[in-house]
Amino acid sequence: MLLDELVLLDQWASPFALRVNIALQEKGITNYKSQHENLHAKSSLLLEMNPVHKQVPVLIHNGKPICESLVILEYIDEVWNDKPRNLLPADPYERAGARFLADYFDNTFSTFVTKIWTQKEVIEHDEKKDFINFLMLFEEKLADKPYFGGNNFGYLDVALIPNYGYICTYGMFTKLNISVECPKLNAWAKRCMERDSVKKYVPNELKINEYVLEIRKRLLGINR
Repeated sequence: MLLDELVLLDQWASPFALRVNIALQEKGITNYKSQHENLHAKSSLLLEMNPVHKQVPVLIHNGKPICESLVILEYIDEVWNDKPRNLLPADPYERAGARFLADYFDNTFSTFVTKIWTQKEVIEHDEKKDFINFLMLFEEKLADKPYFGGNNFGYLDVALIPNYGYICTYGMFTKLNISVECPKLNAWAKRCMERDSVKKYVPNELKINEYVLEIRKRLLGINR
């Protein structure tokens, strides 16, 4: 294999795969092949490269697989640390905090968002309140900064922005107005969506809504 031959096992609606595309673009790495995966008929390459979870994304670097999106982001940052700046903060304490919040987001957001895929019943008021409290932690962390990385679009921004369409879809299904409840996050999302790296890959909210509706229709036999 040629030096730095990169293949990304990808899926257009996966926020985890979108993270990797954004990180590569932010690093100025564009010479990679993206292989779209049908997660209902997974390729032999995906099963071979990620035998543990059998999920995207997988970054194959010179024939060697790196799995799990947050791990891949750190790998990209470490391997291509001269292009053009690092995504993770330079300060070790800030770096640890960014890692913690990204992991916390993934573990917690999944418990909310899976409800819109599979739940026929109305989501209760207390759970909606819990969701807003969850988002408010990030609203407060963002404060008045343009990005979670301060003036620089960084690791936590890359990790979170692909999920914003799903956050808004959750709001649609639960009749929560995310832009009103979390105005700083909403302004941050608009700012991120203006970046070429994000604009190129992250689907708009309408497309995510349609995607979720299709999955609900297939799983539950309903169209809402």
